[in-house]
Amino acid sequence: MAFRIAQALSSIGKLALAGLIGASLVAGDAAAQQKQPSPGSAKAIFGGVQLPTQGGPQPFGFYAKGCMTGAEALPTDGPTWQAMRLSRNRRWGNPAMLSFIEQLSRDAARYDGWPGLLIGDISQPRGGPMFNGHASHQIGLDADIWLKPMPSYRMTTDQREALPFTSMLKKDAFLTIDPNVWSAAQARLLMRAASYPEVQRIFVNPAIKKKMCDTWTGDRTNLGKLRPEYGHDAHFHVRLKCPPGAANCKPQAPVAAGDGCDQSLAWWFTPAPWAKPKPPKPDAKPVKPREVMVSDLPKACQAVLDAPAVSSMRAATYGGASAAEALGVAPAAQPAAASDEELPDLGPVPDDKPAAQ
Repeated sequence: MAFRIAQALSSIGKLALAGLIGASLVAGDAAAQQKQPSPGSAKAIFGGVQLPTQGGPQPFGFYAKGCMTGAEALPTDGPTWQAMRLSRNRRWGNPAMLSFIEQLSRDAARYDGWPGLLIGDISQPRGGPMFNGHASHQIGLDADIWLKPMPSYRMTTDQREALPFTSMLKKDAFLTIDPNVWSAAQARLLMRAASYPEVQRIFVNPAIKKKMCDTWTGDRTNLGKLRPEYGHDAHFHVRLKCPPGAANCKPQAPVAAGDGCDQSLAWWFTPAPWAKPKPPKPDAKPVKPREVMVSDLPKACQAVLDAPAVSSMRAATYGGASAAEALGVAPAAQPAAASDEELPDLGPVPDDKPAAQ
């Protein structure tokens, strides 16, 4: 595995590609998604909803094209987690996801020496497309978890907004893990997360995937769930399977058999993901990009927007009112637009990936 990637690096010129990728990670998709959506777009409409629907939880559609009912809010604090960037109002999810976060945080603290999880974006109150930062996270079954351990103190709202991300990569180096920040603890946390049967896949930076391929000596049964994706160097993205009985949830194809430490990983270390798209044929009709509208989503999503809201965030907090009352930190009243610095870097997402991620 390491030899194949080394061959790819030597053939393309390490320094040139490192500079290209370093610049692109800063100014890639994350920055591109900062454009303010138009008032009638799905991003603007779903992003403006403050509370979830009443009723039971149901995901509608696909992870990157859908919405949800009956979302619950992850408490800002748990025994072994703290929610981050509260002003975004993105700690809503299907109860299956919130239960997973609770269990992972508890198991990682008990068995893996991980002091607690810092939880990033889950979803908006009714799911749907977000103003910025993500293409998925639309049905409450995706969650971002930081690769930085939770501090021993309870952070204030301001501290949760300002705490910087910590990349696992070396600066000014091509997809290289920084040994000063990466440790066996991060590896144990990733494999703990991948071990649960409800986890469909976990997105990590290709360098992290390679590090796991090269160094993980434990059970490799679930290593294939770790899927390489540019960005995801300061956090990992967990995606759950559609819950049992969720007839309107569109599942994603299972990951390929094996540990994923093969040519499909080596591809990410070549110039291919960064190549400019092929020019259209001379006689091809120009395609004008347009924003996603509510009508582009599953039909149920308009009814989701029209449905009555719960009475308050407290009433829809995971664990019930007592969990909400125990919180020491309250979210801001209105969600704020995140700046480039506040969003995890998302590198380019090529159309010609070697296999379904």
